[in-house]
Amino acid sequence: MYQLEETLYFYLILVIPIILFGFLVLKRWKSIIQKKYISKELLETLSPDISSFKPKVKLLFLILSFLFISIGLVNPKIGTQLKTVKREGVDIVFAIDVSKSMLAEDVAPNRLEKAKRLVSQIINQLSSDRVGVIAYAATALPILPITNDYSTAKMFLQSLNTEMLSSQGTAILESIKLAKDYYDDENQTNRVLCILSDGEDHELENQNISEIVEATGITIFTIGIGTVKGAPIPIKLNNIVQSYKKDSEGEVVITKLVPKLLEGLASSSSGIYIEGKNTEEVVEIIIEKLKEMDKQEFESKQFVAYKDQFQWFIAIGLFFLCLELFVFDKKTFWVKKLNLFNE
Repeated sequence: MYQLEETLYFYLILVIPIILFGFLVLKRWKSIIQKKYISKELLETLSPDISSFKPKVKLLFLILSFLFISIGLVNPKIGTQLKTVKREGVDIVFAIDVSKSMLAEDVAPNRLEKAKRLVSQIINQLSSDRVGVIAYAATALPILPITNDYSTAKMFLQSLNTEMLSSQGTAILESIKLAKDYYDDENQTNRVLCILSDGEDHELENQNISEIVEATGITIFTIGIGTVKGAPIPIKLNNIVQSYKKDSEGEVVITKLVPKLLEGLASSSSGIYIEGKNTEEVVEIIIEKLKEMDKQEFESKQFVAYKDQFQWFIAIGLFFLCLELFVFDKKTFWVKKLNLFNE
């Protein structure tokens, strides 16, 4: 197992084709000038010590030097062993509404992108907690099971869009039912479900929220995305608004934040409801609430004891650089008899 610490330095390798191109252009230019003013035989007579092969050797050394130094700056690390690490944390599943109403732009850039940004910022502040991701509209879809791999979680998070579920609607209850299967143990006290939605769920309004939530034994945090004033749902083509979604009577649909439903879900599970306008404030409240909860001990296997390997690559790169500096364009007479450079 290995890690690459500073992958940005891989771009230094792009210097190599530039060096090679410069060498070929310079060689071509020298050849043209030589043919213009002096013949090859006369040049060999006037400059018998000039080697035709050594410049290529110097070029090779310079290229190898850049290659190894670039890899060294990336700082590859090697994991020497696999260990089982015990951690204490909270299992938090993010259920994100991907219905068409989340395309409304009453929060910038739109409700769905705002929800994804909030989750990403929360994950950035976690340390030993585990996360999972669910997407839901009229049905719920498991996106990522419980994991402590935050980079993977954020990658799956960015893939969420309103086209991933063909059936439209907002079935929060479906996401709650699906979340129950995410946790390792029904008796654990640190099961958290964080729902990010505009709260427009007409089916759940007529049901007993308290009974449904209490039966799950899950603490629910809800984050309201959008504004009470609401906004139309844009229909875009190539990222340009063509029209707005209309109802059966031809009227433009205005989708609004419904905080009452989200507040009811949170209060029924001893959770909290937060309006999602201020990202920094939302993240701070969620993290503080997680810190107050009981921590569950769990095991995870990971490669540890990563060791820096940059010094080897830097040393090899400097070695080739020194060779390039100490190899001259002149022929080496004391090895001429060995015909080392095939001259």
